[in-house]
Amino acid sequence: MTDARTEPQWRSQPYPPEGASAAEGIRNQLGRPELDLLTILVREAAQNSWDAKDSRHDGPVRFGIDLGYVGPASADAWRRLLLNGAPSNDHLALRKALRAGIRIMTISDRGTNGLGGPIRADEIAKGRQDFVAFVRNVGEPRDTKLGGGTYGFGKAIFYLLSSLGTVLVHTRCRNDRGELETRLIGCALWSSYRDRDAEGNERRFTGRHWWGDASGDVIDPLVGAGAEETARQLGLAPFGKDETGTSIVVLDPQLDGLEPKEAAAYLSETVAWHLWPKMLERADGTLPMRFSVTCEGHDFPVPDPRTTTPLNLFVDAYRQLATDEGRTLSCQKPIRELGRLGLVQRPVVPLEPSPAARRAMEMVQVERSVHHVALMRPAELVVTYWPGRETGAELLSYAGVFRAAEEMDATYAEAEPPTHDAWNHQRLEGQDRTFVRTTFTRLKEAVDELLQLGGSTREGSANVALGAASARFSPLVGGAWGTGGATDYGTSSTGRATAAPDDDEELPDRRARAGSRRSGRATGTADASPPEDGTARAPRPRVKYAGETTYEERFGHSVLVQAFTLPAPVVQRVRVELAVALPGTGNRETDPPAGAAMPGLVGWEDPAGTLHASPTFVIEGGDDTVWRAVVRPAPDTITEITVKTQAVVAP
Repeated sequence: MTDARTEPQWRSQPYPPEGASAAEGIRNQLGRPELDLLTILVREAAQNSWDAKDSRHDGPVRFGIDLGYVGPASADAWRRLLLNGAPSNDHLALRKALRAGIRIMTISDRGTNGLGGPIRADEIAKGRQDFVAFVRNVGEPRDTKLGGGTYGFGKAIFYLLSSLGTVLVHTRCRNDRGELETRLIGCALWSSYRDRDAEGNERRFTGRHWWGDASGDVIDPLVGAGAEETARQLGLAPFGKDETGTSIVVLDPQLDGLEPKEAAAYLSETVAWHLWPKMLERADGTLPMRFSVTCEGHDFPVPDPRTTTPLNLFVDAYRQLATDEGRTLSCQKPIRELGRLGLVQRPVVPLEPSPAARRAMEMVQVERSVHHVALMRPAELVVTYWPGRETGAELLSYAGVFRAAEEMDATYAEAEPPTHDAWNHQRLEGQDRTFVRTTFTRLKEAVDELLQLGGSTREGSANVALGAASARFSPLVGGAWGTGGATDYGTSSTGRATAAPDDDEELPDRRARAGSRRSGRATGTADASPPEDGTARAPRPRVKYAGETTYEERFGHSVLVQAFTLPAPVVQRVRVELAVALPGTGNRETDPPAGAAMPGLVGWEDPAGTLHASPTFVIEGGDDTVWRAVVRPAPDTITEITVKTQAVVAP
């Protein structure tokens, strides 16, 4: 034990005769992850904190990340205390760094057990051994049932994030007598080397260094009053009277090229995307975790997933897990319940995220539209976002949540890499391999079923999803469009344009044919075969769509616009057929229920930008002139736009 008068110092670990882990080996435990270091930090640190939650604590686990600099009042203490016995710059660049401004990142939790248990790895303990698992040992298996962590590699990220490979561990726990105890120790991982020891003998060193109480044969943490006094001198946040938890101080953190405030904004968004299940109240009203991100005294609030698009879709899917709307996914051979799936589909306006949010979304491979299922184990920490089949409609999104059954937790845990960000069935053998592979088969089946809109997406239609966009698509009312002369249009009870003759109506010497399109390409073609009497047959009118349906602003109104051309060189009349499909119902409507809104044609926009407010319009085709059908959408629907044409017969 130490007291307040003990001066901590550094000591480097030599290789013992029986061997030990080199620093490089520990730093490489995470392999070469696809995620960036800041994202891995959020995921791994939060998992550690959740697994360490104190069952005696009634409130949520509090998890915080703070970016800043060592203040002027503490800078001298940092240099005096942390330079005591520090390795040379050839073996750890700490001395050089402490001469300049000291940037730090503090990752903290409260309402957790802290790092308790023995302080040395060879001591036997009946309960938890969190301190030696985090500070001393490498690669220990998890000791928390249904915990988020698995291999004990989560600590490596703290060293990787530090450009010095150095952290301070400040923790408050209960010792084996049940008393509150504060502990403080410094740890560094860099690279193995050869050097002379205190007796002048050349030795090999592992590249692991510790800073703390040097009164024994190894460095121990400062404890009790000594730890609290040293922490006070360093300006570390003290623990409350009965508070337990841990703070990890990362020296000179690498921010992936971001400025500190940019990094804080990104961390805030990253917390939301990876930890949102822990931000939702449970059925009993309790909140699992509370998150905060600060930088130089400024708060960077974590987005509320319940009100943030598109995270709110995943929240809705998560809520289904406990209801009849959710479904159980199973493997049939061998028979095994895999877990529960919630799946929702919504019209969503294309996202316009902030730079920080865009960066966080790119890291989970979510772009403008969401077509993903969040995978999680019973600990309810997001493992990854599995991308399913796209909807084919720019504004239509779906989101799902799959939570593994508790009996399957060990199987999915074994399928994860050290960063816990994927389920790879290739890592497994036998039945476990089958279970994980079958999980993705069932997910694909569920998504395919969801996207079957009962045939509502028809050949020949331009399809665009709306809704959830009600704020953007404000109701259109009569107004002047200023196109050569003021043209007033209104919204009828049905919103449908007056129909021209149907496409299958007989016309002299020709039949009108609707243009058709899949994936934005026109597939209709003119029939050029001559009639049996040898006379020339006029080409049949057809529509060729010019790009996808877009939503645009016209004189202050939000509208849908479908561009098209008429390749056949004949005079023809165009009209539009409009219908709506309600997401997830498979229902397609051309006649509205009482009081329901329907889309309506605003008019036809010619190449010069003049709008012609008419249900049909006569156009001479045969060139590449682009016309546009302008449509008033119906909120909270998928709006189908089908442009149709037929020849105009001379009298």
